[in-house]
Amino acid sequence: MRLIEGKIGMMFRTLKTALAVLGATLLAATASAQDTIKIGVTQPLTGAFAASGNYVTQGAKIAEEQINAAGGVLGKKIQLIVEDNKSNPTEAVSTAEKLITREKVPVMLGAWSSTLTLAVMPKLEEYKVPMLVETSSSGKITTSGNPFIFRISPTSEMEAKAFSPLFKKMNIKKADFLATNNDFGLGASKEFSAAAKAAGVQVGVMETMDPKATDFSAQLAKIKASGSDTLFVTTAVEQITLILKQAKDQQVKARIITTGGSNSPDQLIQQAGDAANDSYHLVFFTPWFPEAVKNPDIAKRFVSLWNEKKYHVGGLTEGFRGWDGIYTITAAIKAAGKAEPEAIRKALWNVKVKGINGDIAFIKQGPAGKESAQNVPSVYLVKIAGGKVTRQ
Repeated sequence: MRLIEGKIGMMFRTLKTALAVLGATLLAATASAQDTIKIGVTQPLTGAFAASGNYVTQGAKIAEEQINAAGGVLGKKIQLIVEDNKSNPTEAVSTAEKLITREKVPVMLGAWSSTLTLAVMPKLEEYKVPMLVETSSSGKITTSGNPFIFRISPTSEMEAKAFSPLFKKMNIKKADFLATNNDFGLGASKEFSAAAKAAGVQVGVMETMDPKATDFSAQLAKIKASGSDTLFVTTAVEQITLILKQAKDQQVKARIITTGGSNSPDQLIQQAGDAANDSYHLVFFTPWFPEAVKNPDIAKRFVSLWNEKKYHVGGLTEGFRGWDGIYTITAAIKAAGKAEPEAIRKALWNVKVKGINGDIAFIKQGPAGKESAQNVPSVYLVKIAGGKVTRQ
């Protein structure tokens, strides 16, 4: 009987010790969570836009490391909670819901594509959580009356306006358009064709393609028959690579200009080879000549850190978006004095951040009383010639 009692006593002591250890572990985990400020990130890490989404995420993570190495914000480290929206609007909504309700993030960065961002926007209003938009260009994003949107990337309208003087300079007489069939591509074609008409340029054919398409022979045949001197292409780098190759194979004579900034010229050189030569690309950061940007010291630092990581050199023109986005969010958290959604939203309106893409600050767009925030960033034109990116 004493032996049994002794064994039972030992079991109770063991259980008590285990519970104490578990309790300490849970307390440590809670304390650890309280010692960090979460920032939600939704990006296309797989699917049609995976290359760009991963580049943005890599840039964001470099910013996270640098901010934490410098002491974090409000005495705490920031912690990026990254979710893959799989290049799919439905998945994008799910990632936003998870980040807000389960992870309790007070602010988000996302969602790359305009279609993905537009899908997420109702959730931001529902839960009253702000999102920093780092890439999406559709005008609808900042004009639909969502006060939780803060965009640092240019709209297609801004990009087309910046390009407008070049219609005459590049002697463009007739232009065709080929765009991905979503908000990103359709918005760009609309704004650039309008700018072309305003500059006296004849608009030829306007073709679209599925975001997952890989064969563009039908569209390129119509473009070749059009006889235009210039073809504006709007899509992600994966399709641009294939379009350049197929345009060369089909002997399309029109010079190609890509819009939207998600073109990764270095990647095009590597993957499209000679077919990339003599193509032009609108970008929002020039890592090949960082001295051309407004804040060259920051740009050079980012390029150096990116190269230290041995990340794909072609990702620099996308990765900077993640860096600028996280630094802007962190500046707002610091100004707010607390990591709460409404405080961060209010603080974002007054941030002034020296970014890779210039000085970041917001103007109002959209209906009165429900304005969204829009930055006015820089736009650059580069050309691929002889297997190298050249300044224009």
